[in-house]
Amino acid sequence: MSSPRKLRSGGTDAAAAGHAARLIGWRKTSETVRIYATVAAGSMIGGVLRALVSLASDALWGSGFPFGTLLVNIVGSFLIGFYATLTGPEGRVFASPLQRQFFMAGFCGGLTTFSAFSLETLILAQGGELVVAGLNIAISVVAWLAAVWLGHIFAMRLNRLRGSGQ
Repeated sequence: MSSPRKLRSGGTDAAAAGHAARLIGWRKTSETVRIYATVAAGSMIGGVLRALVSLASDALWGSGFPFGTLLVNIVGSFLIGFYATLTGPEGRVFASPLQRQFFMAGFCGGLTTFSAFSLETLILAQGGELVVAGLNIAISVVAWLAAVWLGHIFAMRLNRLRGSGQ
């Protein structure tokens, strides 16, 4: 093996390669941190909105049925179906991967909540409200699937409209 070649800067090929590798590693780390921060910001916004909707629904309709959770999960399902289709490869709106992460994983993930749905259903069942718990499960699953499908359909129709979409 030959010894590392001396560069004009006084360093060697090996040192330059090591420096380049550290720069590339830093960029990858920086990009990863940026993605996590973006998802966290979206999740924070979605989570705060979810809490506000739950408080408002309790004030409007009482706490006998988890309307707030049902509502945010339906709206979130619609939004993620709509946005994923509108900004997907065949969509008419360009969104960077970071923007898609912010909205779909962050905002929609923070807004919607399977854990709250599960807990509220368990509490209803433990309280002897088996019919209401069953209705919560049936209405929720059907409504979420319908909402994500409608969001997808609306965005597909929007994608087919003539024009630049910009």
